[in-house]
Amino acid sequence: MVTWGIVFALILALAYFSSRMVRQEEEGFQDAGLAILEFGRAFPQEAIRSLHATADGKAVFVRLHDNKAGVMRSLRNHFACHLIEPGTVRVRELPTGKGFAVEFLNAPSHNGEFTFVSPAIAAEVSLWLLGNYVAPAERAPDAVSGTTG
Repeated sequence: MVTWGIVFALILALAYFSSRMVRQEEEGFQDAGLAILEFGRAFPQEAIRSLHATADGKAVFVRLHDNKAGVMRSLRNHFACHLIEPGTVRVRELPTGKGFAVEFLNAPSHNGEFTFVSPAIAAEVSLWLLGNYVAPAERAPDAVSGTTG
């Protein structure tokens, strides 16, 4: 009788943990706190400035303190974090306008199409990826006019 009780308890525990894993996989990065913790664990020296999750919650794009960018993807039972180096990404707009396709030259396993809740968020994240967040003091002077910009 005790043996059957132990077997039944093990089956209940297995069912509980497997249902939690499935729920976590379906939820993705709906919790911004989890994304911040996981990226901070992968890159402790980088300070997060802001982040945006994809519409399905399977990826989060991160803008860092020094205008670099990063991406986190939910891969079943773990998260893959990637710090995007300048000049190592190609971005192409999707026909819907709410997303883009990304080709990471130094990490092809992260390539894919990413859709966001709105076109404005997609545009902002694409600017992060292309490195267009440059402070005015860092811009090179324009050769023709001698002004920055």
